[in-house]
Amino acid sequence: MPTEPLRCAGALIVDDDGRIFIQRRSPDRRLFPNCWDIVGGHLEPGEEIDDALRREVTEETGWSVSHVLGLVGEYRYTADDGLTRVETDFLVRVDGDLSRPRLEAGKHTEFRWLAESDVALLDEHRDVNDGLIRRIAEDGFAALRSIGLTG
Repeated sequence: MPTEPLRCAGALIVDDDGRIFIQRRSPDRRLFPNCWDIVGGHLEPGEEIDDALRREVTEETGWSVSHVLGLVGEYRYTADDGLTRVETDFLVRVDGDLSRPRLEAGKHTEFRWLAESDVALLDEHRDVNDGLIRRIAEDGFAALRSIGLTG
């Protein structure tokens, strides 16, 4: 077992209406099955966090990061596989058709743009993510407000 926590990068992709992109994980995923989630994943060996952030956005959506707006937070958690992870999440803008993400086949089944008023949706299947995704989204909306991007 690794002694260092696994490092992850996450992207809270923001649209022109101040909504955040979420996607539903496939029901057969080992971690957080059937849960809504933000874009992101593990850093590859030797990879810098910014490079992982950009790679994950392209892999999971087909879009490319145009701007990193700021840091949302760092989250430490132990998942069902027993491994501790430290996830660093950022607010980002992307280039591409925001109505047509290219979801990663077999990993995600649907997507939506989440308004702050809809954040309770992220409590669905909370038992398998302990409210982590909702906390990240709430922090993301707070960060958006702090930089003046939501009304």
